[in-house]
Amino acid sequence: MPNRAHDALIHLMIVAASSDSEMTHEELARIQALIGRLPVFEGFDSSRLAQVANACADTLNGPGGLDQVLDDAIEALPFKLQDTAYALAVEVTAVDLHLEQEELRFLEMLRDKLDLDRLTTAAIEVAARARHRRLPD
Repeated sequence: MPNRAHDALIHLMIVAASSDSEMTHEELARIQALIGRLPVFEGFDSSRLAQVANACADTLNGPGGLDQVLDDAIEALPFKLQDTAYALAVEVTAVDLHLEQEELRFLEMLRDKLDLDRLTTAAIEVAARARHRRLPD
């Protein structure tokens, strides 16, 4: 049986990855890796990923668009997973350590819709940058 919270988290990651009009291979790989290793996705049937992604695309292309995806996702999430949802979105956008304006705008929209304080979101953003850094050449 599908878990609405799993689907909601995946929808937010997909929208974060595609917010700059392009989902890179690195972003898709990060989404798959996060689903495969994080405890919040225990019990998720990974064979459903394409189905969940298609449902997200259908909602995005529907009358409510991005706002509808965000509203549906947040409604499906238990309150205690709001910081997790934001962290996953940041994790996906931070893969290349360069956020396009559209990605920043999406994260701002998500912050506004979630019940998270600015200190929490800033900490999540700093932690993601630290995790994705590479050694200097």
